[in-house]
Amino acid sequence: MPKMKHILLAEDNVNDVELTLSALQECHLTNSVEVVRDGAEALDYLYRRGTFAASKHELPGVVLLDLKMPRVDGLEVLRQIKSDPGLKRIPVVMLTSSREEQDLVQSYDLGVNAFVVKPVDFSQFVEAIRTLGVFWAIVNEPSPTKTK
Repeated sequence: MPKMKHILLAEDNVNDVELTLSALQECHLTNSVEVVRDGAEALDYLYRRGTFAASKHELPGVVLLDLKMPRVDGLEVLRQIKSDPGLKRIPVVMLTSSREEQDLVQSYDLGVNAFVVKPVDFSQFVEAIRTLGVFWAIVNEPSPTKTK
């Protein structure tokens, strides 16, 4: 089996975090998931500042990013990731409840790699997360990135 890549999950909804981690656990990916609770924390993690300043973590193989988060929303996080030469090759999957066309269009305009609407049905949600985790953390061959 190929080496699993690290996943960064940026999600402010505690229930969605638990469901996502449970789904990832089913395919044995939970050991490589870092959870942050808002966009500001996601950026701190990626730039190793604030509570992550002393961290020696590698950049994630994929960012699962909620759209509507406090402090800094997912679109702004995406904008900063894709405009930074050291981060722009990290795949970003927008994982959201939003079905608004403008959110979809803006996300792709900013360079999102995938836009996934969270299914309401529990079993469909678990299957969607498991599929995302396996694809982005195991199957996908990422572009080489520099370690920040």
